[in-house]
Amino acid sequence: MRRRVAIPILIALLAIGCTAISRAEKRQVQGLRVSFEAGFSPHALPRTDPAPVKVEVEGQISTVDGSHPPPLRWLELEINRNGVLSGEGLPVCKASTLQSTSTGTALNRCGSALVGRGSFKAQAALGREVGSAGQILAFNSRRKGRPALLLHLFASVPVRFTLVVPLVIEKKAKGQFGTLLKAKIPPIGGIVSVTQIGLELERRYSYKGERRSYASAACSAPKTLPGAVFKFAKGRFRFEGHRTVEMILTKDCVVR
Repeated sequence: MRRRVAIPILIALLAIGCTAISRAEKRQVQGLRVSFEAGFSPHALPRTDPAPVKVEVEGQISTVDGSHPPPLRWLELEINRNGVLSGEGLPVCKASTLQSTSTGTALNRCGSALVGRGSFKAQAALGREVGSAGQILAFNSRRKGRPALLLHLFASVPVRFTLVVPLVIEKKAKGQFGTLLKAKIPPIGGIVSVTQIGLELERRYSYKGERRSYASAACSAPKTLPGAVFKFAKGRFRFEGHRTVEMILTKDCVVR
């Protein structure tokens, strides 16, 4: 009887999960539009012991009237406690090493600490709105003694700029979200606003004779169910002018 009850519950949960992950979360606040999506693969994971995963994050920023969007000033990203980010055993890259560097130079200096790649788009106010695009590199780092993720953004046209953003990684003792990444975003000359970002975190490596992964996760489903739907990530974005947008993403997983 318990098995018969579990099956329809699982079907309902997975139906909710499929609906939840089919599109990004979107918010509109005071003429500002923000789209946020994050996920992981594979979706089939062990029930208890974390296994290697790839984490993907996407975001878009625009305005209702098409005007220049306000710069993002503060970023916080919380991840479900069944997901783990750990760079133990990896080299550490310092923010000062990457200042005013191109993508190629950043790789030459800190390639051994690389844990992810991505791309971004930006909008520059140069009397008129001018689009720009560039690459993102993510490096294992430390910030004031704490684990950190270091993002290196570089674009060469129409405005050449490098943006280095340290995200401090903190562990939370309580609640559904066990990992917090937070950062203060430095200004880019006062005229450039990032409007789109896509980032993948994935790094497999060996340390002390063991295979490791920068990102790993487990599917913490009840013993009676082969899968679960859960709150995967919460994003909080504060823009210039004190406009704050907060979103929670729901995902699903299957026990393998």
